[in-house]
Amino acid sequence: MPTSAPRPETDKNAAPRPLLIFLPLFFFAALVALFLVRLYSGDASLLPSALIGRQVPAFVLPPVEGLPDKQGFSDADLRQGKVTLVNVFASWCVPCHQEHELIMRLSADPLVTSAGVRVLGLAYKDDPQSIKRFLAEGGDPFARIGADRKGRTAIDWGVYGVPETFIVKGDGTIAYRFVGPVTEDSYRETILPEIKKALR
Repeated sequence: MPTSAPRPETDKNAAPRPLLIFLPLFFFAALVALFLVRLYSGDASLLPSALIGRQVPAFVLPPVEGLPDKQGFSDADLRQGKVTLVNVFASWCVPCHQEHELIMRLSADPLVTSAGVRVLGLAYKDDPQSIKRFLAEGGDPFARIGADRKGRTAIDWGVYGVPETFIVKGDGTIAYRFVGPVTEDSYRETILPEIKKALR
């Protein structure tokens, strides 16, 4: 009857598996943890912007195709003596849908309309048909909409992601930047007060 081969004896003195092979995993986990802490700590709307207090960057945005009654806009349009609110949005952006009702309300707010404040839209990396559906479903609060198909203008504005909202003084100076979706609280406690400041 055949006998099984003898098992090799375990070398009890063999060195343990080096911990160095686990270092990349530990390093990656630490980076992920740091990213999550930075992402969810504090108020995202307080992210600094190098453009606050400076002139808007030079840009020209064409109109959205298929919206014949809606013009695009440029930096020159933000220097017409009136405060302007520029909302960076996209139809594929879930938070943009969540804040859209408040942007609609803002465009009809007595403070905004009586002071001649304009609400303009910067459509970020979006296609015309999707933008049209977005506005048809939620309403159109924008006096003008510029199509930023490649996202170049948003980069020049320092946009991290959509939605973001900028308040621009009548001389083209960026007065305030709000990162993330406008909420009921931020509408009352932040956006309207910052518009009032820009009007002074």
